[in-house]
Amino acid sequence: MVALTACTPENAVPSPVAANAASGVATPPAAASSVPTTDPVTVTPGTAAPAPSAMPSSAAPSSAVAPQHSLTDPTSPWVVVNKHRPLNPQDFVPADLVQPNVRLAVSGEASLLNSTTAAAAEKMFAAAATEGVVMTLASGYRSYSTQVATYGGYVTSTGQAAADRASARPGHSEHQTGWSFDIGDGGGACSFQPCFAEQPAAVWAKANAHRFGFVVRYPWMFHDTTGYFYESWHLRYIGVEAATDMANRGIATLEEYFGLEAAPDYL
Repeated sequence: MVALTACTPENAVPSPVAANAASGVATPPAAASSVPTTDPVTVTPGTAAPAPSAMPSSAAPSSAVAPQHSLTDPTSPWVVVNKHRPLNPQDFVPADLVQPNVRLAVSGEASLLNSTTAAAAEKMFAAAATEGVVMTLASGYRSYSTQVATYGGYVTSTGQAAADRASARPGHSEHQTGWSFDIGDGGGACSFQPCFAEQPAAVWAKANAHRFGFVVRYPWMFHDTTGYFYESWHLRYIGVEAATDMANRGIATLEEYFGLEAAPDYL
């Protein structure tokens, strides 16, 4: 099976994901309270409007998460970008890109994150290091123009259908927001490969990333919701309260957490 991956770096070759070949999608654990929601510009935790009848009910953020954040504004930590939800504007550039003080495996724009994500990443990398876990920034910000070139290269060489499995379309990549990044372990043997899930950096991040505001954006067996197979390396900042709320309630995807429709393919 060809992997669906949102994180294919420029000039990289996507690999098969045999571990994800099993059919079906795991059912998310039941949340503490099931409240259907629509796709509003902002979400008030603990309150929601009725969802479209075609979509299943889903849990809204709990009342423990006080702030309101937009799901559409790319400057919002809760913005949801997927195959149904392009960035607006599509050529968005974060105004506060910085290079975090962490171990880097890349340079140039790929070493940048927005300032909030960078500060959280520094804390997380430092905490991992105190436990003997090596973690590197393997891919951070990716501009619209870079994604145009990357995606266009796949279309030229493999056709659009295969390109859509290997690389996000321009304007549909979380990397462009500055809120997400990929981690490595400094060795590189399993970088962007299924086996990375078994490496200490990925194991540690899966268990601890929520304490610093991050979630594993494309979790195991939820590709029919997120549009991408498991990416143990791709972390997304949503804030400590929301990430911890998701972890405590066993909610796997942002789509479910915010009551949004699944986005397995482009519209």
